[in-house]
Amino acid sequence: MTYVVVGAGPAGVVAAETLRKADPNTDVVLIGGEAEPPYSRMAIPYYLTGKVEEAGTYLRKTDGHYDTLGIQYRQGRVKSIDADAGKLNLEGGDTQDYDQLLIATGASPIKPPVEGLDLPGVHHCWTLEDARKIIELAHEGADVVLIGAGFIACIILESLVERGVNLTVVEMEDRMLPRMMDETGGDMIKRWCEKKGVNVRTGARVTKLEPRSSDGEDTLTVDIDNGDQLPAHLVVVAAGVKSNTGFLDSSAVEVKTGIVVDNHLRSSVSNIYAAGDCAEGPDFSTGGWMVHAIQPTATEHGRIAAMNMAGKPIEYQGSLIMNVLDTMGLVSVSYGAWQGVEGGDRAEVADEHGFRYLRLEFDGDVLVGCLSLGRTDHVGVLRGLIQSRRHLGEWKDHLMVDPHRFMEAYVDGSQ
Repeated sequence: MTYVVVGAGPAGVVAAETLRKADPNTDVVLIGGEAEPPYSRMAIPYYLTGKVEEAGTYLRKTDGHYDTLGIQYRQGRVKSIDADAGKLNLEGGDTQDYDQLLIATGASPIKPPVEGLDLPGVHHCWTLEDARKIIELAHEGADVVLIGAGFIACIILESLVERGVNLTVVEMEDRMLPRMMDETGGDMIKRWCEKKGVNVRTGARVTKLEPRSSDGEDTLTVDIDNGDQLPAHLVVVAAGVKSNTGFLDSSAVEVKTGIVVDNHLRSSVSNIYAAGDCAEGPDFSTGGWMVHAIQPTATEHGRIAAMNMAGKPIEYQGSLIMNVLDTMGLVSVSYGAWQGVEGGDRAEVADEHGFRYLRLEFDGDVLVGCLSLGRTDHVGVLRGLIQSRRHLGEWKDHLMVDPHRFMEAYVDGSQ
């Protein structure tokens, strides 16, 4: 039996390790697409700020970790798949046979249709190589334009600020974090960033980038749709991501937004599984299918897919939308169906000047989603209440009056 895992991010590494533990006497091959040891993209911001060295981004720090476990690690990118023959065709002409395959190829950054994004000085912040190039340009006092103000962009934002650059954020939607926060929360985060010296432009679109020379230095001019022009030593593009599934175009594997999998993480081909940012799996809140491109979902996908591949059946209960973000000291949280459900009730309380906000969403007397801003105490309890689907009874009425009492509701219901 040969297990092959394509993709050496958190989903792939956890899957390979789980396969080795669950089935010790088989071959496990882990294929990574970058010329780096397997690493965490979530650690890149810490590398940008100098808090960790490159080695600090590696998912496993011990030398020889994969060899010690008997996991064959090879570097390469999959060009196509022959599901009937159980074979992967790699770029460069190499092949890899498999009996069971897990696809954990992750996602890639979206490149908006903007003229000039191929110019020198324009980078995504997605790989270690991207980070190296950004470090070269993001010196103290440099003018930097960040395109996008979503979750990934806001993580990058903080790292750039710590490097001492003059930062301008341009977001086409009407608020920051439009897929994580409502108008109240997004506007609070914008005001917080502006208070910290970041120029934030929401409801604005970059239309063109042009090279320019200033004081003998090659820089860029960033054109905005309102006619403004911004100088930039560096432009960082963080306009969202898309699943890496192009190599499956001619295969029998069903792909929509991502690879469609069942509640065992199996694809439409019986011996092919998918996990992480490339998998369109069960959604806890809706009962439908969705790609949740977050690391906790990726690692859980990897573990459960591996157990099922090894003949130890585990049903996946569905991933929960959950984002926790620290933007220069302001912590924001979104869990579950934070936008609410049809016929549901909402309780919210906001302190605009104190940058504190709490919004709870109910379906009957069950908490199904929430937003929190400006607090760190007990926010994990909100996630627990949502995932337990606990009927709150009279506590729902109390929370409608004072949402801050959710900890009391949790403690009372657990006794």
